[in-house]
Amino acid sequence: MLFQHLAQKYDALLTNSINFPKWMVEKENAQNSLISKVSFVREPYASISDSAVKITDADIKAYVDAHENDFKQTESRSVSYVAFNAQPNAADSAQAKENLLALKPAFDSAKNMKDYLMTQSINNYYDGYISGNRIQVPVKDSIFKVGTGNVYGPYVDGGSYALAKIVAARQIPDTVSVRHILIGLFQQDPQSGQRVQIRDTATAKKLADSISLVIRNGGNFDSLAAKFSDDQGSVQNGGKIENIPSGQNVPEFNDFTFTNPVGTKGVVKTEYGYHYVEILSQKGSATGYKIAYLNKPIEASTETDMAANSAATKFAGEATDQKSFDAAADKLQKEKGIYKSVAQDLQPTGSMIQGVGASRSFVKSVYNADLGDVIQPERVGDFYVVAVVTEVNKEGTMSPAKARAMVEPLLVNQKKAEIITQKIGKITSLEAAAKTLNKQVETADSLRFGGQPSMSLGFEPKVIGAAFNKANVNKVINEAIPGTQGVYVVRIDNLSSTPVQAANVEELRKMRSMQARQQAQFQSLQALREAATIKDNRSKFY
Repeated sequence: MLFQHLAQKYDALLTNSINFPKWMVEKENAQNSLISKVSFVREPYASISDSAVKITDADIKAYVDAHENDFKQTESRSVSYVAFNAQPNAADSAQAKENLLALKPAFDSAKNMKDYLMTQSINNYYDGYISGNRIQVPVKDSIFKVGTGNVYGPYVDGGSYALAKIVAARQIPDTVSVRHILIGLFQQDPQSGQRVQIRDTATAKKLADSISLVIRNGGNFDSLAAKFSDDQGSVQNGGKIENIPSGQNVPEFNDFTFTNPVGTKGVVKTEYGYHYVEILSQKGSATGYKIAYLNKPIEASTETDMAANSAATKFAGEATDQKSFDAAADKLQKEKGIYKSVAQDLQPTGSMIQGVGASRSFVKSVYNADLGDVIQPERVGDFYVVAVVTEVNKEGTMSPAKARAMVEPLLVNQKKAEIITQKIGKITSLEAAAKTLNKQVETADSLRFGGQPSMSLGFEPKVIGAAFNKANVNKVINEAIPGTQGVYVVRIDNLSSTPVQAANVEELRKMRSMQARQQAQFQSLQALREAATIKDNRSKFY
C-alpha cells in the first residue's frame, strides 16, 4: 500500500506540472497553414553499388559509441540447432486407429454412456442437449446424418482419432430466459480459493422444496431470491438469466430449461446444489443433440521416439564444436533433407525456442555452456534438439558484430552521400547540379509542414525542414542535403500561408496536455527502471 501511494505521488508530481501553453497551439496552427513549393535535383543512393563502399568494425564501433543509448541490450544468447522429429509417423497413426476400432463395439453397445467413458478415462461427457449449430467438431454434418443410436468414425480430430455416437436428438429452442434461486452446497473460500461445503444435500433439498411451496402459495420470487439464492451472478437481477444458449450450463439445468415449455417451474438438482427454476421465455428452434465422443491420441511409439533420439545422439557425436557442427549439419541436409535452424536472443528466463517449442531445461543448458559449445540432445516439444552456442550477449552495449545489421545500412548511405556530394561539388544552380548528375530538375508542390509525404518527394524530413525555412525562399541551398533515399540539391520557390480549418485552441491545448502527461507517465517509469539497480536471479531458480 505504501509503494502504491508513493507511485501516485511520483506520478502526480510530474503530470500535474505539465502544461501545453496556448501560444504553442497557436504556433502549431500557424505552421499548419504554411505551404511550400520546391524544385530539386536528386541522386539516389541506389545509383552507387553497395560494394563501392566498405564499412569496417571500427566504423560500426564509432557509431555505436556515439549513439550508445540506442544500442542497449539485455543479456541473451543465440544458437544454431538441428531438430530430429519424434512426432508420430504413419505407422503410429495406423496403430492409434486400430486401437480405437477395437473399442467401437463396446462404445456402440454401452447402456450408460457416462460410466463407460469414465472407464476410458474420459470424464468430460456432456449429457445434455446442444443445438447443432453450436456444436464445433470436425465432420459434424456427417455425424448428424448417421442418426440417433449410431456411431460415426473413426475420424481425425486434431491429434486424435475419434468416434462419435448420437445418444439422443430432439427439437429445442435456440435460447431460453429463466429465473432461479440456487440453494448451494458449496461456496468458494476467498483465502484458499477452494470449495467449502456450506450445507448438506438433505438440508439444501428441504430448503429448495420449502421455497417452491412458498412461491406456489403466492410468495414474492424477487424477495426470496435476494434472501436465499447463492448465485451471486443473478441475485441482483431477481435471479434472472436471459438468452442462455444451449450447452452453456450444467446438463441437468440445461435440459430442464430447454426441454420443458415456457412457464414450467420446478426444483432441479445439479453439482452446485438445488435450483428452483422458472422458464420465462424461449426463442428460435433447432435440432439439439446429445453426442458422446471417444478419443484416442495419435502418439509416437517407443520405436519412433528411440529412432529420433538415436539420430540426435549420432549427430551430437560428430558435432563437437562450431566447425564440426556446421560440417555435420551440411552433410545431414544433403543426405536426409534435415535443415539447420537458428534460435536468436534467448533470454535467461525464457523457454520458447523458435521452430520447435518450449523447454526451460534447454535454455538453462544454453546458459550453462560457453560460446561454441555443443548442447547434447534434449527433448523440446516433439523433437530431439542438438545445438551449438553461436552468440553470447552480455547486458550493456551491443558489440559491433551484433549492431552491424542495424548500423551498416546507415553508414553505407552516409559514405554514398559523401561520394555524391563530392561529385556535385560547389552548388551554383539547380541546372548546373542537374547537368553534373545527368538528372532532371523535379518539383514538389503543396508541401505541408508535418503533413503527408509528397508524392514526388517521398518521406524526406531534412528537405521538408529546409522547405519551410523563410531564409531559404527564392534561393538554392548552397549545401547538398543527404536524405533518407538520396542526396538532394534544393531551391525553395515559394512559401506562403493558406487558410486552415478553424480550430478550438482551448480544446487542442487540453488534448496536447493530456498527450504530454501520458508520455511523461511512460518516460518517468522508464527513468526509474534505468536508475534502479536490480539483479534478476529468477533464472537460477526457475
